[in-house]
Amino acid sequence: MLSWFQALMPKEERFFDLFERHAETIVSGAAALRGLLNGGEDQLACAREIKKHEHRADEITAETLLAVRRTFITPFDRSDIRDLICAMDDTIDRMHQTGKATLLYEVRDFDPSMQRMGDIIVQASQLTRDALPLLRNIGANSSRLNGFGEAISQIEDEADGIHDLGLKTLFQTHRASDPMGFIVGAEIYGHLEKVVDGFEDIANRVTAIVIEHL
Repeated sequence: MLSWFQALMPKEERFFDLFERHAETIVSGAAALRGLLNGGEDQLACAREIKKHEHRADEITAETLLAVRRTFITPFDRSDIRDLICAMDDTIDRMHQTGKATLLYEVRDFDPSMQRMGDIIVQASQLTRDALPLLRNIGANSSRLNGFGEAISQIEDEADGIHDLGLKTLFQTHRASDPMGFIVGAEIYGHLEKVVDGFEDIANRVTAIVIEHL
């Protein structure tokens, strides 16, 4: 009886708007992170941009979590909504942590492999932005949503390879004369890897929602 009643009730559509707004902050944050990895005079400005978008993402996350508590009918399970928006928020938080680390350790020059990981982060952010509107009609878009998960998985595999190669090159460059340079560089690589892992978390949450609704 309850499920029949819920089927007749209009679902709260603003959750989709919130997901899509948050995804835009992730795209903007990723673009600023990529700019930061160019080094140079714009590095501080890019770090501030990331922080600005991270703050906006926090506001959207808080709005979403409040809406989950106050909304009677949600488009899908409440825990799925919370898990997805928190995975998104964790991802831009990791971008912010990356920017903070570069400033803390006064890193001004970035390896090509770091910059390539930045390219991958931008690509993953764009895929995420394009995928989230598809949740408005899961049944019709299930194959495309599954394709999103597969694409992110491929990107994550590519990033792992770049990360490992970058660490190896970093070690070979710094092991004799500048061990601290290796330690700092390795931490930056670690932060970038966590950002990429964040997109895999988002894709896994999306896949779980698709499976539940098929």
